[in-house]
This record gives sequence, structure tokens and C-alpha cells, in this order.
Amino acid sequence: MAHDTTHSEHGEHKSATKRIWQVFIILSILTIVEVVFGIFKPDFLVHTDLISLSLLNWIFIVLTIIKAYYITWAFMHMEHEAASLRRTVVWTGVFLISYLIAILLIEGAYIQDIYANSFIAWDF
Repeated sequence: MAHDTTHSEHGEHKSATKRIWQVFIILSILTIVEVVFGIFKPDFLVHTDLISLSLLNWIFIVLTIIKAYYITWAFMHMEHEAASLRRTVVWTGVFLISYLIAILLIEGAYIQDIYANSFIAWDF
């Protein structure tokens, strides 16, 4: 029953190492883009609104969802699973993150509107 898997494990190890570096580079590039946008905050992205939120914020949201998707795909080894399991795990996460963002934006805008346009003072 015993068989020699030294060659396949070694090849698998090199392939896994290469894959880890690919994921690291992709996630690093996305993070660097976020940091550069966060530092420089281009005026055309800050002052252009789309659905009551600046384009810069939408870029941050989309890049964060892409990074979460890619982390799930690579580090939870979803790329090697059956398609139905991948869809279930990944799309559930994407839906829940999107829902959370929508609720936070709606409620945050409501609270800001209450404080900005009513008699409640900014005491904190």
C-alpha cells in the first residue's frame, strides 16, 4: 500500500509556494491601491457621488470585497472544491458583506441627517 510520493509532494510544494506568492502579490497590489487612494484622496473621486456615496468610498468597498473574495478563494482552498460548495460559501459571504455595507450606509446617513437637520445637538 505504501507508495513513493516524494516527487509529487515536492512538485506540490513548489506549486503551493508559487501560489502563495501570487496571492500575496495580488493582495498587496490591491492594498497599495487602497492606501494610495486613502492618502491622496483625488478630488474627482471625493466630490463625485454615486448613490449618495463618493466614488472613492465605492472604490474602497469594491476593493475590500474583491480582497475578501480572493482570500476565501485562495486561503480557504475554495478553488479546489466542487463548484456548488464554492458558490455557496463565496456568494453567501459576498451577499452578507454587501448587505452589511448597505445597512451601515443607510443607517449612517439617517443618523447624520437627524443630527444635521433637527434639534438634537452634537454633544459627543
